[in-house]
Amino acid sequence: MSVRIHPTAIIEANVSLGEGTSVWDNVHIRRDTTLGEECLVGGKTTIAYGVSIGNRVKLNSQVYICNGVTIEDGVMVSAGTIFTNDRFPRAATSDLKSLRSSDPDGHTQLTRVREGATIGAGCIIGSNLEIGRFAMIGMGSIVTRSIPDFHLVLGTPAKSVGCVCRCGEPIAKWDEGDSPGRVVCSACGFAYEVTNRQVRELTP
Repeated sequence: MSVRIHPTAIIEANVSLGEGTSVWDNVHIRRDTTLGEECLVGGKTTIAYGVSIGNRVKLNSQVYICNGVTIEDGVMVSAGTIFTNDRFPRAATSDLKSLRSSDPDGHTQLTRVREGATIGAGCIIGSNLEIGRFAMIGMGSIVTRSIPDFHLVLGTPAKSVGCVCRCGEPIAKWDEGDSPGRVVCSACGFAYEVTNRQVRELTP
């Protein structure tokens, strides 16, 4: 499999693209960024410098990923999602006589998206947090805190309303109880133990 890059895309120095990765129109990938195998980067997406992205990751159109973000394998980032890395940003120094550098500094905070997670369209992702394995974030949500594995979160700010299977189907709702015990996905048959909103995968 070869790498496919649209002629309108801008790929800066020291960018690594894995086998089978496709980069579509008007994408800008900045220096020292790494994408794994079989990734898809949708049109007009911008990826800042020094970003690490795993294998088989889908970034839909008009996604912005800033410095300090790490995305693991199999993550879905839907259209219009914005990542951030500074809770108290300023354009200029306190005396307003010079622009602040865009390079990482003491204000830059890190975010990690664990394997298999899905981020819905139009989300805003805060900084200094972790999105858990196979978690799912509903469209238009604003994420201000870390999300546990398999949790389904919605709203502004995003709140956990239940949990989902590896395949994405809901398997429990918290308004029906925080500890439903053993649950089996009706769509794919994967089984889980859910206790006090903690989700543990069971061996098939």
